[in-house]
Amino acid sequence: MSQSSYGQMWDAAQGALEDLLEDEYPTMQLRPQKDRLQVFQTLATFYLRYLKIFRALEEVYDQIVHPQKRRVVHQVLEGVMGRLVELKNEMVELEYSEFHYFDDILQDFKMTPEDLEVPIPRYFVREKMRALKEREKMLAHILAKGGCQEHKTVPVQFMSVERAVWLLQVSERARQGRLRAHFMKTIRQEEQRRLQGNSSMQDPNQAATCIQKVWRGYRDRRRVNKECLEEMIFLGMIPAQQMTPSPAQLHAQQVESRRHCVQEEHEAEYQKALVNIKESVRSVDGPDIKESLQEQIRQWFLECRDATGKFPDFPSPEDGGSASIFAQKTPEQVAAEFAAKEEEREKMKKSKEEKDKKGNDRKEKKKEKKGKMKGKKGKGDTEEEEKGWKMTPSNFLPTVVEGAKLYKEVWHNRDEKQNFLQHFDAQLVREEKRLEVEEELRVQVDELMRQELKNLKLVVDRDKGKKKKKVKKSSKKKKKKGRKTGKKKKKKEKDLTADRTIESLYEELVMEGFIIRPKNIKLTDYIGEYSYLGTTLRQADIEPMPSLSDVRQLIALYGVLPLGSQCVHERGPLIRALLLTGPAGVGKKMLVHALCTETGANLFDLSPATLAGKYPGKSGLQYLLHMVFKVARQLQPSVIWIGDAEKTFYKKVPKLEKEMEPKRLKKSLPKVLKSIKPEDRVLVVGTTRRPFDADIKPFCKVYKKIILIPRPDYASRFTLWKELLQAGGAQLGPKLDLSSLAKVTDGYTQGHILQAIQTVLNSHRLNQQTKRPLTAVEFIPPLARQDPVYKEEEEAFKAWYSRTPLGKKRARAAKASEEEDHKKGKTKGGKSQKKEKKGKTKKRKKN
Repeated sequence: MSQSSYGQMWDAAQGALEDLLEDEYPTMQLRPQKDRLQVFQTLATFYLRYLKIFRALEEVYDQIVHPQKRRVVHQVLEGVMGRLVELKNEMVELEYSEFHYFDDILQDFKMTPEDLEVPIPRYFVREKMRALKEREKMLAHILAKGGCQEHKTVPVQFMSVERAVWLLQVSERARQGRLRAHFMKTIRQEEQRRLQGNSSMQDPNQAATCIQKVWRGYRDRRRVNKECLEEMIFLGMIPAQQMTPSPAQLHAQQVESRRHCVQEEHEAEYQKALVNIKESVRSVDGPDIKESLQEQIRQWFLECRDATGKFPDFPSPEDGGSASIFAQKTPEQVAAEFAAKEEEREKMKKSKEEKDKKGNDRKEKKKEKKGKMKGKKGKGDTEEEEKGWKMTPSNFLPTVVEGAKLYKEVWHNRDEKQNFLQHFDAQLVREEKRLEVEEELRVQVDELMRQELKNLKLVVDRDKGKKKKKVKKSSKKKKKKGRKTGKKKKKKEKDLTADRTIESLYEELVMEGFIIRPKNIKLTDYIGEYSYLGTTLRQADIEPMPSLSDVRQLIALYGVLPLGSQCVHERGPLIRALLLTGPAGVGKKMLVHALCTETGANLFDLSPATLAGKYPGKSGLQYLLHMVFKVARQLQPSVIWIGDAEKTFYKKVPKLEKEMEPKRLKKSLPKVLKSIKPEDRVLVVGTTRRPFDADIKPFCKVYKKIILIPRPDYASRFTLWKELLQAGGAQLGPKLDLSSLAKVTDGYTQGHILQAIQTVLNSHRLNQQTKRPLTAVEFIPPLARQDPVYKEEEEAFKAWYSRTPLGKKRARAAKASEEEDHKKGKTKGGKSQKKEKKGKTKKRKKN
């Protein structure tokens, strides 16, 4: 795609954003709504529309080359990302569920389930690729230096002596059989040659017909097989074979990568121009700006003198200096404002003296209020009736509106036919830098004019004693303020590692195994399909199990976007800890590694197994946690992973694990989590396959966001079999029935399926595929050796999740709705019964 096509895409996305903002702003001012279904429909429509705009803007930002345009797109993009996270949080608070289903809304917007996938901005990793490479080199150097370089583990199978002897016998007999077969083949070939040499030559016509018969049969068979294969692929009964990318696709990929290089070149030019243009503006226009500012301020002095009869007080730097004077105000208005400020200061002094007198009056008023509150109970009931859902004010809508306004004013109708290579606009840079230089010079001018005003007052005004007293009072106030700030600073925690560098702390954590190298796994590698029955089941009051596609979306919204964007993490809903729970093999660790890969985050391991025997005692643990969180903040974004998270909050520690002390983090972890501030891009992720072994109250206080990962459904298993077999090098033919495999493996997780594929698809079996194609029966024996997720285990997870805070809220809401429906049914039934009784009495009277 060309630059103009990306410009059109940007224009279309901004137009859609304007329409969306026009629709969304009225909902912020509406009265509280009671109809939850209608509220969810509005939130879901906003969510889907923002998602569509987010996808378009991410594509534009990745490929557009103009440095100033990219800054505008980046501002809007971060605002849209934050708004998406806010809308998701609103839906969770409304429905008391982490998972939501948009089947009917997707039909209205003519969207597919693939459009629900949250795109992950590519600039999260690409813009800090150099830092990531340096960190990778440093990690590899530390591991090699410590002699604990990672080695690939090769699985070793143990076998008995009888089995080893049997394998040797089988291989030896096979070798002898192959030799015998080769010997017999050579004898047959010699006999055929001898017979052909003795026989007379065939008729040429007979030879030609024989050749024709063989060739035509071969050609027709190949044609029929090809047509059958095409028909089966068209019907979807056989997956399409992986095609190699075409030359056009390869060229498009090259153009995209080339654009990234051009982006870096244009950005470097733009950064140089910012410095050069600012220096030229300061040297050329600086003296003129300084003179004009001084003349304006002197003119203001004279105007205030003429209007009020005395020279005004110059505004302090805290009030904005001379910038506050010329904010479209007359001298009289400015003087009135300063007079009002002085009156407020005097009132504050008087109010402090009157506080002691009013203390007794307040106590009497409280008693009177208690008596009045009893009579106002009826009014309270009406207020409760008016309560309902109302959209919370957004922290990101102002940035989105500002970015949209900037686009409309500067870039919407800008003619860029002459700027074919999309270099920066020097005129816009000059305007920006002129404002910056003006602000810098204004500070210098303010100091000069403040001194000049002081000299004028000394010459004109003779009341010097009063002014000195005022100055002393102001200095006392400043001292008092300093004392207040000093008290706040004392609350900061002690730095236990103040004498050490971040590099030394990082090296120690790597050597002790608390910093590990994340695997290169993307979130798209977590395979799973969308659930098409979610809305229908919810309408029938049945809570559906979430799909793997929903889990992928939640990881992107709760983990990837806040960790990747500083703006989203600071102003969005703060998530300090996240819990991934589900049966063994559903991909919890894989999601942790994907979270680190997509954001370029450091991975810290604080699992009970790695903590065992290291940094003993309370002081040792405190020192370790201080080290981990200090390095995590300095090298943010960071993910702190706690595997087997339930062990930290065991109800009762098993005898075999008492030596490991798995509950070491129980008391200190909640305290450390509270220290994570919005500006710290640090996320604690816990994984557990047995959450019901933990004490639920402290467990849920730490992990407030809980994602329950289920076993895969039929659609997800079908895609899993197809993708994993193709990745393992299997040839998917008509004899390999994937549908039957997906049906048979109901109850098995992704880990079970992967293990079965790895056991079957060894190098020997892959070489035999051409002669002996793969069949579904071959995968049954390795699957039979593994235990699936039984229904009892799944019910245990559901029961545990229903006892979490969010599960309890959902149960209460469902109970309340049932009671309301029951009351409505009773009232309808009562009215019908009354009508029937009236009809019977009338009939009796007639008789």
